[in-house]
Amino acid sequence: MTASLEELEERLSRLRALLREARRARDNTAATRIRGELREVESAWERAMDAEEAADTPPTPASTAPAVPSTSFRPEAHGRQSAHGAVPVREQVHQALTLLGAPASPKLISSVYEAFFAEPLIATKLASLRRDEERSFTAQGYARPYYICAALTHDRLTPARGLLAVSVWPLERRVIAPLSPRADFLVHAIGTAEQILRLNRAGHPPPDAARQLLRRFALNIPGAYDDKDLDPERVISAARTEAAVHQAADDSERHAAADRARDRLTDAQQLFGGPPMHNALRGSAGFTS
Repeated sequence: MTASLEELEERLSRLRALLREARRARDNTAATRIRGELREVESAWERAMDAEEAADTPPTPASTAPAVPSTSFRPEAHGRQSAHGAVPVREQVHQALTLLGAPASPKLISSVYEAFFAEPLIATKLASLRRDEERSFTAQGYARPYYICAALTHDRLTPARGLLAVSVWPLERRVIAPLSPRADFLVHAIGTAEQILRLNRAGHPPPDAARQLLRRFALNIPGAYDDKDLDPERVISAARTEAAVHQAADDSERHAAADRARDRLTDAQQLFGGPPMHNALRGSAGFTS
């Protein structure tokens, strides 16, 4: 029986706690085994999330279909609102980051949310969000299903300047190595194009702002745009072709840094960054964005 997202997230929390205990006990054998299990569960979580997103386009009766839907990305985007009728900022950020699929800047997060969802997201509101999330995690641990956290520099394992991520993403995805900005740009382009395809397949024309956003991505990817027609499938294909060039080297750097982070950082530091490390890798010049 396939585990649910909630069950997988609970298992991730337990494994992280066990890994922390193994490190404190200096039990390297147990730590190695637990890290392997953690990677397997993180991969299972990714597959479950992909399956959920694939099923997230609900049929809308023709008699009640809105002329222009606010979003078809995640059904809960319509339901979770504060007493004032607005989606909380942390949920807005979570929805945008989930669509993008990789760490992103507040400006891009705001642009994506406004392109695909009904409400505006003011980028300046994100300035204190990560600090608020860190305080909440420090007080409550894994009480929430997710936290808006930091991306980590691959060499110093400190917060990458100006980038936000989601706590339930594998640590490898939240590490920023030298090739990661370009790799993540391509992931962002793919996520944006896939969302437009979902809207098209559901019979909902994508908002103009969404197409403009995809065009900006496509103009910076070789072979993605020919000045005649903006084809989401062509953007996806071109982005994946380029991503394959960077993947092996980027994955290697990210996995090595993630292993160091699991060995050296507390749970909170793995999410929000640790203190500067004196043995940072030489030659990386403290890459932070």
